[in-house]
Amino acid sequence: MEIKFETAAKLGLTEEEFEKIREILGRVPNFNELSAYSVMWSEHCSYKNSIKWLKTLPREGSRLLVKAGDENAGLMDIGDGYGVVFKIESHNHPSAIEPFQGAATGVGGIHRDIFTMGARPIASLNSLRFGNLEKEKTRHLLSGIVHGIGHYGNCFGIPTVGGEIYFEECYHTNPLVNAMSVGVVRLGETVSATAKGTGNPVFIAGSATGKDGMGGAAFASADITENSAEDLPAVQVGDPFQEKKLLEACLEMIATGAVVGMQDMGAAGIICSTSETSAKGEVGMDIHLDEVPTRQQHMKPWELLLSESQERMLLTVQKGREKEVLDIFEKWDLPCSKIGEVTEGGVLRFYMNGTLEAEMPAESMVLGGGAPVYERKFTRPRYLEQITAFDPATIAPPARLKEVAEKLICLPNIASKKWVYEQYDSMVGTANLSTNSPSDAAVVAVKPTRKALALTTDCNSRYVYADPYKGCMIAVSEAARNIVCSGGLPLGVTNCLNFGNPYDPEVYYQFVESIKGMSEACLKFDTPVTGGNVSFYNQSPSGPVYPTPVIGMVGLIEEASEKMTLDFKNPGDLIYLVGKSTGDIACSEYLHKICGVTHSPAPYFDLEEEYHVHQDIRKLIASHQIVSAHDLSEGGLVVALLESGFVRQLGFEVVQKSKEVRNDAFWFGEGQGRVVVSVSPEKAKAFESALQVPFTQLGKVTSGNISVEQENWGTIQEWKHNYDQAIGSYLNNYLPE
Repeated sequence: MEIKFETAAKLGLTEEEFEKIREILGRVPNFNELSAYSVMWSEHCSYKNSIKWLKTLPREGSRLLVKAGDENAGLMDIGDGYGVVFKIESHNHPSAIEPFQGAATGVGGIHRDIFTMGARPIASLNSLRFGNLEKEKTRHLLSGIVHGIGHYGNCFGIPTVGGEIYFEECYHTNPLVNAMSVGVVRLGETVSATAKGTGNPVFIAGSATGKDGMGGAAFASADITENSAEDLPAVQVGDPFQEKKLLEACLEMIATGAVVGMQDMGAAGIICSTSETSAKGEVGMDIHLDEVPTRQQHMKPWELLLSESQERMLLTVQKGREKEVLDIFEKWDLPCSKIGEVTEGGVLRFYMNGTLEAEMPAESMVLGGGAPVYERKFTRPRYLEQITAFDPATIAPPARLKEVAEKLICLPNIASKKWVYEQYDSMVGTANLSTNSPSDAAVVAVKPTRKALALTTDCNSRYVYADPYKGCMIAVSEAARNIVCSGGLPLGVTNCLNFGNPYDPEVYYQFVESIKGMSEACLKFDTPVTGGNVSFYNQSPSGPVYPTPVIGMVGLIEEASEKMTLDFKNPGDLIYLVGKSTGDIACSEYLHKICGVTHSPAPYFDLEEEYHVHQDIRKLIASHQIVSAHDLSEGGLVVALLESGFVRQLGFEVVQKSKEVRNDAFWFGEGQGRVVVSVSPEKAKAFESALQVPFTQLGKVTSGNISVEQENWGTIQEWKHNYDQAIGSYLNNYLPE
């Protein structure tokens, strides 16, 4: 069959790309080759519309051992001969179509990125976005996605220790499911995703290959529509027990020294893993597809190349040590087959029953090689005019603060996510240090050392929508603030960049400005970007989702026992607000959900002020001058105070002593760079002397009663009950089967 452009177009390739493939090969590609290029040159695999800007992100740091793009995940030195490996990725489109398997396989895939480098995963986090919780479709998606994350993580045996969830109308059709994995490895015991050594055998290990996940990379590079359910075969099916065996077998095998290179099979399956490892090692491979273990009969060459069946690894092994590898996988009852060998010349050749079915230069398939790179046009979105036109004077301050606060704590973006996290096993592995004494970031012990890691995912996408540049700086700053308030030193960032269609100039403007803001903030906090994921085409016929550049950040606590928690400790302790208070109500949950204002600027933010607050908080923690620290985020000061009281059921008595700031802005505004701390009375003078940034004494901790501006607000128990039950009330009658 003669291949023409019409066939390429059906596979998502442009005419220009089709001609480039012909030029590379020096001939018209056959269908197997064209299929391979269609997935490898998709946005999901090639980053063809984003790589120009990704390269501008800061990728240097004193603790950085593996730079972004060099391996499957970033690696940073944490001392004592150990390194931390971490990465975040999206599984948005599959989760929109089949929420349980889409989310489950997203968790499985990100863990494989960690242990394919030789690290053992010790913690999992996630960042989720959904539509209106009052709608049945949102409840269906939330229920399935949470069940999928919990099922895979719980069965695999890695604790889910943190995350975030937001609910906004724009995510109704296209939810976001971003999964992060963090692992620890002894330095010197990592393995590279690089094929080397002419004649070295190539193995495939793990689950047998089927037709699930077919064309998933291309599927992730298209808009979600009403007909997307017809693409259901593009959703992979996961088996966490199989992955657990694969993890143990791979780590045992790495310890033998028999492995030259290892690459997990995620998007684009065999064609991606063979081309990436070959291109990195500047070698080629001869692969015999009929040797691939399958669970479905009569699979065609292109199906074997593109299948995204889960729990599989590609291994390059030292020649002569094949038996060691086979014995380990046999011990763990996992299929492992030799499917080819490394060759000179950089060409991939795929055979089926002795017949050459595809022949392509490995370098031509991959990012930084022959894959196309585009520079898209961008224009300032028109909706920003409506945002800049907002006048806070049009909003009358509320007559009763208590009534607003009662509504605020029941909003889905603020209320307890207990219904969600109780479905996750957070304690498996015994490393989680945050379950009974929570901090702003999750804190996980690094065994056998005395260190701990502080982990967080952060992004308020409404801020980014309002101002992509400032909003993304805020996302980085909030992540760093969470780690600092937990007693940690921010180390590095992994990002998951969720945007709409890159061919829309207004969407691309959001992307470019977000990258600029991320770069500036990461440089300020000395947190290089170690890698991540770009997910475009997150939109529906009604329009794109909010720009959502999720920041996954890792921090180091040198002594785990020195971690700081967010909870008030003792009645009589003094409560302070550290940081500058402003009259800003812009972009707050109060303004958006209570007052009904959909368009307003991003909240007050100053990068220098933020940095100095972090420095002061770190010094206060190190010198034991505070007993709790909790940053202000959604809901503002009142919500931070309530959350600090919930843990030990302690109340507070607080007033605004200065009337220069409007009341609703002081209590509900979301101006950045602020932290609520509690201080023992005997240390108050030393505490105040140590601060270099603005601060305000608010009042004191009580045994359970709450008083705000001398008004009795009842007991902390009453507020906690409403906070805990808000989301569950929507969902308790909508559990997964």
